[in-house]
Amino acid sequence: MPEKKDYLNPEKVVEHIDITKLNVVELVDAMGHTAFQARNLHRAANILTMMVNEKECAVILTLAGSLFSAGLKKVVVDMMKANMIDAIVSTGALMVDQDFFEGLGFKHYQGSQFVDDNELRDLMIDRIYDTFIDEEDLRVCDMTIAEIANSLEPRPYSSREFIMEMGRFLKDNNRGEDSIVRTAFEKGIPIFVPAFSDCSAGFGLVHHQYHSKEDAVVSIDSAKDFLEITKIKLEAKTTGIYMIGGGVPKNFTQDIVVAAEVLDEDVDMHKYAVQITVADERDGGLSGSTLKEASSWGKVETTYEQMVFSEATIAMPIISAYAYQKADWKSRSERRFNDFLG
Repeated sequence: MPEKKDYLNPEKVVEHIDITKLNVVELVDAMGHTAFQARNLHRAANILTMMVNEKECAVILTLAGSLFSAGLKKVVVDMMKANMIDAIVSTGALMVDQDFFEGLGFKHYQGSQFVDDNELRDLMIDRIYDTFIDEEDLRVCDMTIAEIANSLEPRPYSSREFIMEMGRFLKDNNRGEDSIVRTAFEKGIPIFVPAFSDCSAGFGLVHHQYHSKEDAVVSIDSAKDFLEITKIKLEAKTTGIYMIGGGVPKNFTQDIVVAAEVLDEDVDMHKYAVQITVADERDGGLSGSTLKEASSWGKVETTYEQMVFSEATIAMPIISAYAYQKADWKSRSERRFNDFLG
């Protein structure tokens, strides 16, 4: 019978792409003279560069899909360190089960989709398409979230506030120097996870609340999330969104324009918008809905918007590396919206 070590091979650890070492400018500029998704990618890369170049524009990154298990974590960290990202909206799996998980010292491993999943279950190995993680490590991640919750004052928190405490935990314990969560804590970058319980954080919070001896417990206030990110829109005024995948992060971020209007505040639509997706618009679902469609809702201007229909592990490093290599970020400063929100 195979053993766990046969699947979780230390020589097959997923390595993260380093956009600081990849100069793709000539390649992407050449794509601008072609057609189809290559030309779309070129325009998207230039729109992202415009976002970064406009110093007053707050750049919001939205993340959905299994990106960090596939080697894209450092792309985000490098952009954060270069002040190319001012706020993040993400799924819980990315921030907790993948980034915080690796921040604790655990790894994702290259594997295969052509395996016996019942055998993996017997060995407590979880599969994400063609990558593997150790279920026992993931349960440590769950319980670390419970430990953090147990250490906090029992009250409702926005996901941003709780993720700040996760970043503080990593820093205080000298872990995860390459973690998005820790980098966000150090640079004052807010991370919002609107569906925070839909990941290891949920298991940890369930454990915390179930075993609490008091009526008061740590909980997550999703309405506070919405209010806080809307305050960022009101403070920044000009915003651009760089969307990887769709889902809740995409809709949540687009909706802050409408939320501001509900508060009787006069704000502009998102000035810039780029989305990388493989979803189809024809079923009416949000993930594949075009940015032009979002304009009908008053969310996104159509002057500088671009859809790129490509799988994220291909398009995201190229678009991000292009904007990084253009180096307009060198004149940007930290926005530190976490400090603004308190």
